[in-house]
Amino acid sequence: MENLVSADAPAPTDPAAKPAKAPKPEPSALVKAAKKYVTELFERELAPHLTYHSLHHTETVAKECRALAAAAALPPADTERLLLAAWFHDTGYLDVYDGHEYRSMERAAAWLAENYYPATDIDIVTELIRATHRNEKADTELQKMLVDADMSNLADKEFQARAELLRTEWEVALGETHSTPAWAELQMAFMQGHRFHSEAGQDRYKKQFKENRQAQRDELKKIEKKAKKKDEKENGSFAEPKRGIETMFRTMYSNHMKLSDMADKKASMMISLNAVLMSVIITYLGAKSSALGPAFTRNPVLAVPMGILLLTSLGSVVSSILSAQPDVTTFKWLKKSPEIATNRRVNLLFFGNFTKLSLGNFQKGMFELMRHKDGLYTNMMTDVYYLGEVLDRKYRLLRTSYTIFMVGLILTTLSFGIVLLYKG
Repeated sequence: MENLVSADAPAPTDPAAKPAKAPKPEPSALVKAAKKYVTELFERELAPHLTYHSLHHTETVAKECRALAAAAALPPADTERLLLAAWFHDTGYLDVYDGHEYRSMERAAAWLAENYYPATDIDIVTELIRATHRNEKADTELQKMLVDADMSNLADKEFQARAELLRTEWEVALGETHSTPAWAELQMAFMQGHRFHSEAGQDRYKKQFKENRQAQRDELKKIEKKAKKKDEKENGSFAEPKRGIETMFRTMYSNHMKLSDMADKKASMMISLNAVLMSVIITYLGAKSSALGPAFTRNPVLAVPMGILLLTSLGSVVSSILSAQPDVTTFKWLKKSPEIATNRRVNLLFFGNFTKLSLGNFQKGMFELMRHKDGLYTNMMTDVYYLGEVLDRKYRLLRTSYTIFMVGLILTTLSFGIVLLYKG
């Protein structure tokens, strides 16, 4: 190989002998000057919050570029261009974070022009730097090498520690805060979508990158498992029915039944009371031949308070009867589509719904319900909801009945007092 043996040296006679690896090319004087310039520049001006895109990262990229150049047996001119681009590719961070690559191109072009570097070569170096931007495409083999060297941390044995440096940098520089599970998922997604482009990069990083992806996958599973256990410990789980859930539903059903029974008793009391009042009033108003008859005939104005009281009793008893009237929540469309036994709106635990289904569809729906715990809880919650709707209607009508009765008594009393004053 070039630079290893002279042109007239005899060929090796051992067919099993492995060819010696090409040594890393020695940097040119211009590359050494660029290294010194960038090193001093970073030490003097680089912000401390750039924990990942530091001088160490630039040194690593330059080192990897030398290794890739040697593996690809690049000519000295191309090696020089690649190394110059490696040293300048992150200098734009001194000016701006997002889009720093374009500022790095300007800095590299200015410095190279000051050092009398040919204009055509300056264009090549700046285009190499441009290719490291996430939205730019790497077309040439040199550009692919620089991009691979820039992302070589993904194939580093300490890639997780390097990733934490980037996480810290984003938190400070960009204000982006990621939880540990979210960061692990982000890293996994990025690694799954990443590919090394150059042939030399694929050969150099393929094995370790594959190991790192598997390690990240294992780490993500471990974090997810830990987070799941923590969540189950704090909030419980639906994996198995919990006693607290069963107690909650039992208590809700019991409270609804008690409230419904109370409403029915109050309605029954109002019905009985108003029925007696109506009987007495009707008897009084129709008692022309009794002892009350002459008094009522002499004072016909008494019909006003008696009429108010009669209307009061009538309105109150009607509201009470409506409150106590059985109310079965159902859906009209069930009559048209009785086969819909798995619809979430249909509560298979309530007779008002399941009696609209055929026996076969009901059994099918119940078997399906018993196989899925979430469906069972959904039906129980639906049942509680519709029980609440019935209770709401009962108590609204009951409140109306009591209000009518109270207002009617007040008006009856006031009108009776006015009649007495008028009589006097």
